Amino acid sequence: MVLTKDEAANIGACLRSLPAGMPALVVDAESADATRVLAQDCGARVVVRPWDGFASARRAALALTSTPWVLFIDADERLDDALRASVLAAPAHESVGYELLRTTEFCGRPMRCAGWNDEPVLRLFRREAVRLEARPAAGGSAQLHERWVAEGRVERLRGRLEHRSYPTIADYRRKFARYTAIEAAGISPSLGRALAAAARACVRWAWLYLARGGWRDGWRGAYVCTMSALYPVVVQFRALRGVSR
Repeated sequence: MVLTKDEAANIGACLRSLPAGMPALVVDAESADATRVLAQDCGARVVVRPWDGFASARRAALALTSTPWVLFIDADERLDDALRASVLAAPAHESVGYELLRTTEFCGRPMRCAGWNDEPVLRLFRREAVRLEARPAAGGSAQLHERWVAEGRVERLRGRLEHRSYPTIADYRRKFARYTAIEAAGISPSLGRALAAAARACVRWAWLYLARGGWRDGWRGAYVCTMSALYPVVVQFRALRGVSR
């Protein structure tokens, strides 16, 4: 299952990385590009619905499925050969879900630091045995940073889920701006929280860069650690100044 919105550049490679013969459902948020046509060309069933937030879209997509097991990936993710084989071989009777190890690429290179490498994400599960939790990084009511939680035994599959979300710095900055705006709209402005977030930023940067190994990725690691440390600061100050600014 894949959620899409103007993902013509990614959807073909995403769907082709799935195990052969696996039925695919694409839930499209009224794309203006060729996403739906490309998905159908790959054999996917396509359902179109208006966008109403990440968590709502994922819950609605799950409700559209009828198979007992569901594999949920994003359009900018790919299963490598080992993970594809692991999905096919996963026992369907011993667990209610399986974690996939995700590695995120930044500017064309897999990252090794700051939680961007070997990140366990629950994506293969029995449809009746999970719930979705949304926990905004900056608090508030924004429906972001959602994750599936299983009610039962969860195991881990061999292989990698390749996350190719940031081919350029510009792509990263666009997503950074979008997410901070969504989160800022969901909180009440507070100068005290903004100043507290700014005070914690240096500590967070040092933790990401030194303790979480950001230094191992050179300038990429320094950039990712810096922007990650600034994220809650930007959210709070955008709330103070108005989300559009």
